Order: sequence, then structure tokens, then C-alpha cells
Amino acid sequence: MASITIRQLDEKAKRRLRLRAARHGRSMEDEARTILRNASAGEDIGTDPPARHVPTRMPDQQRPRPQDDRPADAGKRVLLIIGGGIAAYKSLDLVRRLKERGITVRCILTRAAQEFITALSAGALSGEHAHTDLFDPAVELDIGHIRLARETDLVVVAPATADLMAKMAGGSADDLASAVLLATDHTVLIAPAMNPSMWAHPATRRNLATLVDDGVVVVGPNAGEMAEAEEAGIGRMAEPLEIVAAALPFLASVGHGNTLTGRRVIVTSGPTHEPIDPVRYIANRSSGKQGHAIAAAAAASGAEVILISGPVILPDPAGVKTIKVETAQDMLAAVTRALPADVAIFAAAVADWRIDKPKANKIKKTPRGSPKLGLVENPDVLAMIAHMASGRPRLVIGFAAETERIIEHAKAKLARKGCDWILANDVSVSSGVMGGDRNTIHLVTAEGVESWPPQSKEEVARALVERIADALPGATGE
Repeated sequence: MASITIRQLDEKAKRRLRLRAARHGRSMEDEARTILRNASAGEDIGTDPPARHVPTRMPDQQRPRPQDDRPADAGKRVLLIIGGGIAAYKSLDLVRRLKERGITVRCILTRAAQEFITALSAGALSGEHAHTDLFDPAVELDIGHIRLARETDLVVVAPATADLMAKMAGGSADDLASAVLLATDHTVLIAPAMNPSMWAHPATRRNLATLVDDGVVVVGPNAGEMAEAEEAGIGRMAEPLEIVAAALPFLASVGHGNTLTGRRVIVTSGPTHEPIDPVRYIANRSSGKQGHAIAAAAAASGAEVILISGPVILPDPAGVKTIKVETAQDMLAAVTRALPADVAIFAAAVADWRIDKPKANKIKKTPRGSPKLGLVENPDVLAMIAHMASGRPRLVIGFAAETERIIEHAKAKLARKGCDWILANDVSVSSGVMGGDRNTIHLVTAEGVESWPPQSKEEVARALVERIADALPGATGE
């Protein structure tokens, strides 16, 4: 009935219906059905349903939260393409995790995916019609696959099977999923999942390289046991929360534009480990969460990002080239090789000292007491890059992790290191910043101090990226 109604509408009414459907995150036919259900109330096609049709009492889990308490990603839209693999069952949990953040999710199931899960289950969890057929006469009445490709903020493919990746790399469009992927102009994030032998096959590696060159963002796969008995290796789909974490920076950038397109950004993150002997080392409590969040936010804003990370237990951010190092000397060498860059952000907590002569064998306890360990100063990576005579990044940004007199020490560090900005924060035990998920930043520059409110490390990262885009000459903002 909805299709007949849409077909008989004049062009002006169709346009109004299309706008209304987009506003409510529904297809045109679903919007038409909603209008028909409310027809007895005299609802016009261009108006929203009267307030009296909303139930006066709602279950607590359905009540909308106050606007200032909604996640920053609320209202964003994800088109989830579910490929045909055993990992498809995880995609149902992914829908739930995205919905928890107020994100609208539409699902497309490939024919193979429907052998593992049903469109009914995907639709029930998403609250949206789950699409399966390129030639669905109701949906394709107004070129539905093009609408699906355009009416979203991010396309996620999970699981991305070897077959689906091959179709994407080759530009195939012989079903709904591949046609939408070819038609979309939005960022595409894929979570590969397949047998380790398939993942390691040269054809898959070629297809992956092509997709990355085309700008497709990749999260995973992880190592672990496969569905097949006695099979293990790299090929497990990233966990739903990992995929959400990879998606959020790209959703957060929607509406802000690719402000760092064409820029090259170096970010250091995490601690360094300075060896004492083969089993012991000097380290610190840095988790790397802030540096990784900055790298992800910069990538989501269109930058080419090189993340140089000390030892952390975090997944590599999607869309970022990650270089893993151990020591301060390793980090300096990696940063130097990564130059030139427009921006260098030194969020890593580099150890100030290292052992002058690390032992080749494990140090044993002896009756003579504790061993004598000589310390030497590590290279100051931030200062060395900031004082480069040539090839210095346009913007060099450091962090000052302090436990007292935060701003005073940060101002002194700004002058001593020669960098452009310092982000100062309180890392005393009571602050919970080291290893935690929130941060309170004071941005210290030659012009003065700007104190930011307490916020998540992802929000700090997005705010920093916006400030960087404003500061760089010729930022695109597009």
C-alpha cells in the first residue's frame, strides 16, 4: 500500500516525504506507513505526528535522556553491511552497542549473511527495516540503494569476508551490498573476518592494499581460535566494542568536515620501556589512551597519521599507520624517520632515564645486597624535534604530566622545550588520569593559558584537532 501511495504522489509531495523520512531516519515507505497509521488524527504529510500520540509514560530504558547528557555521537547514522561468515552473529551485538550511544543503524544483509542470521533479528535490534535485495520493488521504487548509500554518516562492513573485500576492490555491484558500497561517498570502515589461510592469501593481501589505497579504513582482524576445529591464527573479526571505538572518531567528525585533509600528523603515545635486564625494565603508568585518541581523531579529520606507540594494550586506531617501539631511543629514531610532517604531537610519556649498561642476563639476588644501577638521561624527543633547524613541523605540541603547580611547570616546559603548545594535566593518583578515560587539560601557548573542562579523552582529542585545524594556514575545512 505504501508503494502505491508514493507512486501516486506529485513531485512536491514526494520531496516532502523524502525530507520527512530522512529527518526520522526511516525509508520513504516506512514513513508512508507511519502516516497511514496516524491518518485518523488528520496528520498532514509535511507535519510531525501530534504530541498527543506519544505515550504519556515510557519504560525508563526508552525515555530520551536530557540533551546535555546525550553522547556526542547521538543522532548520527551508520549503515551496517553484514557479510556471510560465522562472525555475523557478532554484528547483532554491534547493532546493540551502536544503539546504546544513540546512533541510528540500518542493516544490509548479503545473501550469504542470511545463512547465519536473519533479517528479522537485525531489524528487531536496529528498529529499522533490514535490507537484503537489490531488486526489491518496494525499496527500489525511488532508487533505494542510492538512498541507502547517501543517507548515512558512516558505512561499516562487519564481517567483511574475503569475497566481499574482493568485490569492493574490483568495483563489483551485483548485489545490494556491493552496489551501495560502490555508490557511497561516505567513509567505509571494514572489519575483516575469515580463515587465517584466506587472510594470508596473496589475493586477499592485494585486495586489502587496494582498499586501503582507496581510503577504506580497516579495524582488525584479531588473532585467536577459529570456528573450525583446531584452527587458530589471524582472522577473527574485531570485537563489537573495538569496532565501535574505531567508528566513533569518524562519526564525531561528521558536520565538522575533513579539516586536516592533506596534512601529515605524527603522534607519539604510551610509555617507553627501558631495559634493566632481559626481564626487567623502567616504565611509567601511561596507558596510551590519550595519544591513541588523538591519532584516531586526526585520521577522522582527513589527516595522514603516523602513530608511534610505546608498549600498550590498546588496539591500533583505524585509519592510522602505527609504528611500535620500546625505548626512548627507538621512539626518537621512529619520529625522525616519519618526518616531514605538518604537525607533531608528543603525547607519549617517555622515560627520562635509562640504565647505562643493561645486563645481558637476569640479575640474581646475592648476599652482597642490591645491585648498583647507573642511570643516564634519555634523549628529549620533544625538544630535539622542536629545535630542528630545518624540516621542523609547523606545529609542535607537547604534554606536561604534572602532580603539582601544573600551569607553572607547563609554562616553564614550553619555554625550555621550544615547542608551540603544551597540554598540561594533573596526573597525581587522585586525578585518575593515568590509565583513566577522562582528562582535564590546560592549553598553554605563548598567548596565554586556556583551561578546558573535564571531559573524556576522545573529546579532548577532538577539541585539540579542531584547534590544530584553526591554527594551520590554509586549512580546508571541507
